[in-house]
Amino acid sequence: MSVRTLGVEEEFMLVAPDGTPRSVAPAVLQHAASLEPEPSPAMGVAQPPGGVLVKELKQEQIETSTHPCADLAALTNEIRAGRARADASARHAGAHIAALATTPGVITSTISRDRRSRRINEAFGQTAREQLTCGCHVHVQVADDDEGVLVLDHLRPWTPTLLALSANSPFWQGADTGYASFRSQVWNRWPTAGAAPPFGDATTYHRIVDELVHSGTILDEKMIYFSARLSPSYPTVEVRVADVCLEVEDAVLQAALVRGLAETAIAERGGGNWQVQPRTEQQRIAMWRAARSGIRGDLISPTKGGPLPAAEVVGELLAHISDALERSGDLEWVRTQLGIVLARGTGADQQRAWRAVGADTGAVVRNAVERTLA
Repeated sequence: MSVRTLGVEEEFMLVAPDGTPRSVAPAVLQHAASLEPEPSPAMGVAQPPGGVLVKELKQEQIETSTHPCADLAALTNEIRAGRARADASARHAGAHIAALATTPGVITSTISRDRRSRRINEAFGQTAREQLTCGCHVHVQVADDDEGVLVLDHLRPWTPTLLALSANSPFWQGADTGYASFRSQVWNRWPTAGAAPPFGDATTYHRIVDELVHSGTILDEKMIYFSARLSPSYPTVEVRVADVCLEVEDAVLQAALVRGLAETAIAERGGGNWQVQPRTEQQRIAMWRAARSGIRGDLISPTKGGPLPAAEVVGELLAHISDALERSGDLEWVRTQLGIVLARGTGADQQRAWRAVGADTGAVVRNAVERTLA
């Protein structure tokens, strides 16, 4: 049986040996580019595993992207390879990569030098200046934009659960924020970020996007920062809600859950077995609660509409997509990995555990580097 392909983009902090962020992305990218294979007219270009490195808004971060993968084992290998390649180029610039969605220390970040980044910095002021955050973006293949909007609307109520399972940003400017994902709070300052209403069809989706761009508030379609969107570059739905995950397997889990939701949406098309769509106000509340407590408190149940312990809501998600996971061969792996995350905790829980036993900011970052590359 063929399954729809997946890809993952991960953003990473570039950190010095003492744990402080380093604005060395240009040097990292230059080194990575020097290692790219030369194109051959006869043979084409053999792409190395893990994709290529690309710049981000700030010089203290870098992004990797996998190639499309059909199975989770291949995706795991791609993510590991991408992290290893990124770290190798970071080391060339005197740094490491760290899968931290926010840095635990006090920092001042540096805007990238390209024209677009400068325009964003000028247009959005403090919001842009403070945006040193790292996310995990999952791409899942869709046949066309109509199928993509079907998937967007179907997975929408479950995006808070995806955020809770990825939460990896408890600290901001040297302090514990009390949130499991403070990145999501910082990120939602962008005018198009966060929860969007159901779209219904591709025509409505594109009309809304065109109106937002035409408003002159954002530069272009790439600044549509919904929690999930149609990718402007690939034939995929791009789910952007997650923090970058400390553990490779947690990133793969995000991808598996997204594909399960996509497959469920397609299988149930027209079948009437859809949960009631929450209003955008309700969705914002659900996202806030997921960001606040991660998996260590209550989440809003998409099926019951009220608060339940996070483990129960995660169980509802698993039940909702179990048929799709069974068809793709992912069910047992996903069930096991969800159990691991619920028992071990997310990256936010691990960072706080390191703090609790006396780790200072530098030690937290060094531990994160070790887990990033484990």
